[in-house]
Amino acid sequence: MDALHANLIPALWLLWLVYWFIAGRNVKATRRHESLASRAGHIVPVIVGAMFLWLPRFPGDFLDGRILSELNANLNLVGAGIVAAGLAFSAWARVHLGRNWSGTVTLKQDHELVRDGPYRYVRHPIYTGLLLAFIGCAVARNEWRGVLAIAIIYAGFWRKLKLEERWMTEQFGDEYRRYIAEVPALVPNPFRTVRTVAP
Repeated sequence: MDALHANLIPALWLLWLVYWFIAGRNVKATRRHESLASRAGHIVPVIVGAMFLWLPRFPGDFLDGRILSELNANLNLVGAGIVAAGLAFSAWARVHLGRNWSGTVTLKQDHELVRDGPYRYVRHPIYTGLLLAFIGCAVARNEWRGVLAIAIIYAGFWRKLKLEERWMTEQFGDEYRRYIAEVPALVPNPFRTVRTVAP
């Protein structure tokens, strides 16, 4: 059972990566894309945050301290459940985004504004799902460096989504401004009435 606990979260990420690779092979042609320097501005923080979560030990002892002094034997399973929920949410978003998806900030040929599925609840559900998955990793790690990792990853995603929203506003104008006004960026609002948008 210990081996299962230890390998469950990496196995979930591996399954997600396989799906992501397969799904990414059928996308629309790119019409506009960000520069390499711009991309590094949000990819580097995510990589650094992920390293904080995945490295067996962190240089210096001050961030390796446990948050919960009594380590719960089920904490890894709780973290794995959160990881699974986050990755599933991001995959759901990827399905609805379809051929408009890109790993970088781009505008596609015949780019569409997707507002169905998880896009009814948050404007950036892939980032929401990935943040939740990283939080699950931090829960399983149960060390203070996990808190720092989530803050760094959040900053990277926030920078990327702000650039995406600027481009989407340029592309879709008032339609996207209404979307911003109606739907939160990352955290769903359970008190908001969800408006069904016709395809």
